[in-house]
Amino acid sequence: MLIDIIAGARPNFMKVAALFAIADQYPQLTLRLVHTGQHYDANMSDIFFRDLNLPEPVHHLGVGSSSHAQQTAAIMIGYETWVKANPPQMVVVVGDVNSTVACALVAAKEGIPIAHVEAGLRSFDLTMPEEINRIVTDSLSSLMFATEASAVANLSREGRPLSGIHLVGHVMIDTLFRMKLKAEAITPYADFNLQSHQYAYLTLHRPSNVDDEATLATLCEQILWLSKQLPVIFPVHPRTKARLDNSSLGKQLQNTQAIHLMEPVSYLTSLSLTLNSMMVVTDSGGLQEESSALGIPCLTLRDTTERPITIAEGTNTLIAGDWSLFRRRVGEITTDNIQYSQGKIPYWDGRAGVRILDILSN
Repeated sequence: MLIDIIAGARPNFMKVAALFAIADQYPQLTLRLVHTGQHYDANMSDIFFRDLNLPEPVHHLGVGSSSHAQQTAAIMIGYETWVKANPPQMVVVVGDVNSTVACALVAAKEGIPIAHVEAGLRSFDLTMPEEINRIVTDSLSSLMFATEASAVANLSREGRPLSGIHLVGHVMIDTLFRMKLKAEAITPYADFNLQSHQYAYLTLHRPSNVDDEATLATLCEQILWLSKQLPVIFPVHPRTKARLDNSSLGKQLQNTQAIHLMEPVSYLTSLSLTLNSMMVVTDSGGLQEESSALGIPCLTLRDTTERPITIAEGTNTLIAGDWSLFRRRVGEITTDNIQYSQGKIPYWDGRAGVRILDILSN
């Protein structure tokens, strides 16, 4: 079977890497990597390919950055041209980015079956573009590969056929386990004269957090407070950097000795910074999951999460604008030396990719 595997944004690369890492065990399947170019600079894309040992894409759409509508439309136009000339027998999409929904829409209109990896996750917050992408993609998919039991329940409640829903675990955790030894061999935190488990690892990129000046100012106030409790390593996403540079907030962070700003980092560097941190502070979905798999406390700077398993059985605390809770949790983590165990979440055992390719091959 000829299968297009779609990737375009950084979280996609870690997920599809789990499939390509074992693809040679399934000679009946031919996996074809199509890169939409949603993330297109070296730190946001090329380094990830090298880190993860991904194959060269058979096609690169090169869509770049623009509004949600423009980007989704550009991906659809580019991918439709590709599939008409080079039709696959199935399209596998992962996650919830614009590349995911755009290629699913093209495949559906061309009559090509769709498999969605990381199906069924719901934040129940339609102000998140990713939530719309998730709902639309699942509604079009024949096969839905779920990472956790809540996702299975969501799909069932929405009327998706049970025969197409499979609880397989999480391919991103497969990649994490595969790359963990390499990440342990590097020490990016030492560039700032810091020790392992003596800093907070911060990421911030969601439009709901960085696009509103008042919200961003509040977050920066809390980051400055956090830096008085322990050093902060902060790789700055291009979107966040643009917002900080347009205000005085960027200079405040730059001029704070305990805040260490970085360019966007590779997957291996991010994984090393995560597993060596005392805590993760983030609005990323993937880091909620990675920190839980690694047993690292995570404070999520969002009002909702589509990954409830990270709260129920992982290490995650949803802050939801409760800064008293934020400061209390920081205090507990820094003073009580809280220890979490790894590997508590069912099916997050490094074999999600095997389960997915077993199903596709049959």
